[in-house]
Parts: sequence; structure tokens; C-alpha cells
Amino acid sequence: MRRMIRAGQWRAHTSGLASDHVQGNVVILPQALANDFLRYCQRNPKPCPVLAVSEPGDTSLPGLGADINICTDLPRYRVWRKGEVLDEPTDITALWRADLVTFVLGCSFSFEHALMQAGLRLRHVEQGKNVAMYRSNIPTQAAGVFHGPMVVSMRPMLAADAIRAVQVTSRFPNVHGAPVHLGDPALIGIADLGAPDYGDAVELKSGELPVFWACGVTPQAALRQAQPEFCITHAPGAMLITDLLNQQLASF
Repeated sequence: MRRMIRAGQWRAHTSGLASDHVQGNVVILPQALANDFLRYCQRNPKPCPVLAVSEPGDTSLPGLGADINICTDLPRYRVWRKGEVLDEPTDITALWRADLVTFVLGCSFSFEHALMQAGLRLRHVEQGKNVAMYRSNIPTQAAGVFHGPMVVSMRPMLAADAIRAVQVTSRFPNVHGAPVHLGDPALIGIADLGAPDYGDAVELKSGELPVFWACGVTPQAALRQAQPEFCITHAPGAMLITDLLNQQLASF
């Protein structure tokens, strides 16, 4: 899949692809902001579990894959200036700088594989959609210039399946762990499940609960608040596919 992405043969979201493998959210910042962002992640491990941090200026991530080039190996990127998205390129080689530091954060696509192995159905995967994501009213702990609301991803489930999902995802703290909320979305500041802030809406059927997990798009909400002069992220749903196996991240 990385070779296809690098060659420009895949530009869509990566949900359901290479399902045995860990996928990661990406944040690329100037070195001057890297320490603040690392502290932000440490203070908010549910939405921002750190899998890898690069050396400044280094486009490789050897701990995640021997041949990774962060400039070419995501289907789509987002280029930010002062808190606004200016472009969504498919290659950032021309934008690379010697002071840039790459952060790769755990992604819920990893625990989705465990959920499906446990026999739980995921509607967005079955429908070929990106997961629905929402800005909640759950605050994150600030660090330096970084602060803002937690972004959550939602999967509709029957009550019995939701209980099982809590058990399964609790084993994966490095990819968001157990849900942060079940049930009434208004209690966490979400007015309309049919209008996600990121990703694609899916139907909530009769008898189902919306189940919400902390989401690795949370840093993008923090970037809107911090308004750095320049940074780059993945486009929501367009993740870095690594060589790590999801089972390697299980805590028990």
C-alpha cells in the first residue's frame, strides 16, 4: 500500500486497508514548537498517543518502517498556515525543511481490526466510508501554545456490542484505548451526528448507541487554536501505514 500511495495510485482514505498493520496520524512541526507539542501529547495520551518522533529534518521513521519517506507516503496531506488549511497536496517534498519534526500518533484504524476480529461489525468499513469524527466539548490539557477540544470518532453499536468494544479496545492504549463516551452525543457537545466535522456520516439505527473514542485528529483542532506560522498534517482518514502489526500494540 505504501508503494501504491508513493506512486500516486491511491489517494483515498486508508480505513480498512492493510488491516493487520498499525496506521498513524501525522503532525509535522518546526523544531521550535516540537517540545510544546510533545508535552501536549504527553498530557493528552487518549487522543494523542505518540508512536514515533523523528529527528529534525529527517524524512525517515525507521522505527515504523525501513523505507518510509514521510514526504510521499500519505495519500493526502494538509498544509497549514496560521491555523488555516491552505492546501491538501499528495506530496510535500517541495515543502520540506531542515527544521521539521514529524510526530506519528496512534490511530483508531488499528483497534478497528481487533473489533472486527472479535466479530463486531463496523458500518463505515462495510460501506467504504471514512469514520465520522466530531469536535466535542471535552477539553484537552494545554501545553505551551497547544490547547483545544478533543476530537472524537463515532461508531454505532448495539448495547451488547458496545460493552464488548470497551473490553477489546481497552487492550490498545497506544491507539486511543477504551471509548470516552457512550450514548447521548449532546452531553459531549455534539448537536448533529449527521454532520460530522471530519469524515463521513453513517446511519444510527434503532436500538443502537453512538460509541465515541478519542481521535488523533485532535491535534488539528489544537493547531487551529495555536495558529503556528507553518505546519503539515495528514488529511483526516489519510494515514501513514506502518510496518508494525496491530497485535504488537496490545497491552495484554
